[in-house]
Amino acid sequence: MRKLAVILLVFTGVWSYGQFNILNAKTPQEIGKKTPQQLKQDNSKPLPYPYTDDKDILWSIQVWERIDLDERFNLPLYYPTDSMFSTSDRKALFDVLVDGIKSGKITEVYADSYFKEKLTFDDIEERLTFVDTMEAGIDQYNYEGRVDEEFIRRLRITPADIEEYRIRGIWYFDARYGELRYRLIGIAPVAYDLRATAKGMDAELVELFWVFFPDARDVLHQYNAYNPRNNARPINFDHLLNARYFTTTIYKTSNVYGDREIREYIHEDALRQLLESQRIKEMIREYEEDQWNY
Repeated sequence: MRKLAVILLVFTGVWSYGQFNILNAKTPQEIGKKTPQQLKQDNSKPLPYPYTDDKDILWSIQVWERIDLDERFNLPLYYPTDSMFSTSDRKALFDVLVDGIKSGKITEVYADSYFKEKLTFDDIEERLTFVDTMEAGIDQYNYEGRVDEEFIRRLRITPADIEEYRIRGIWYFDARYGELRYRLIGIAPVAYDLRATAKGMDAELVELFWVFFPDARDVLHQYNAYNPRNNARPINFDHLLNARYFTTTIYKTSNVYGDREIREYIHEDALRQLLESQRIKEMIREYEEDQWNY
């Protein structure tokens, strides 16, 4: 569905978006390469978060949200799914995270959103890949004691397999500035369980890993997402995520019941669950307005 809806958008945007020096290039090989003048002026870094004293936080609530990649507004977080359309400054968000972890530039990676169990790159590779021997390979092993490569099935999760992202963040009212603010804490790619899919079973969505967002900002700042409003003004992933340039559905908040999810107290009713998510959003939005009512 999403691929058909934006196929024209992707193919026309790949060549025009995020291509440095395209108007000054004398050969196609120079497209995408920054000029010496651009390299000299390129000192861009993530905007540091301001220090926030705990005593200045008048009110706060933690929220967990889903970013559904089937929604058109969230497509910049999904594409490009094919490495053929990737450039030196543009990759799918999933590839940016995995490559950052592989290179060691992102180190704070965990198994859950509470950041308790830290994961290594080998742990993540195990979650992203599945190796299985086909029946013909098992028969060959029983007769010959070996298995040819053609009888070994290797599956790996790619950007195209990512169904959604889950994020954890904090809405808080800063008494010093007198305004409601948001701080993103963690992000996780979500896909269908690879092993269940490979075995033809009903697969559930699983969180592949959680990245502590402040640790990933430098890497995310280096890669651009597609800007549908203006190809000449790229927007990097760090800016996009901090600016909340996406649509979400709240599925959990911090609460006295052990941070239970909405589906745990509203059972098997998708409409009421969605309405509850909207109610929580309105409650957060109205909190700031209520501060100025006398």
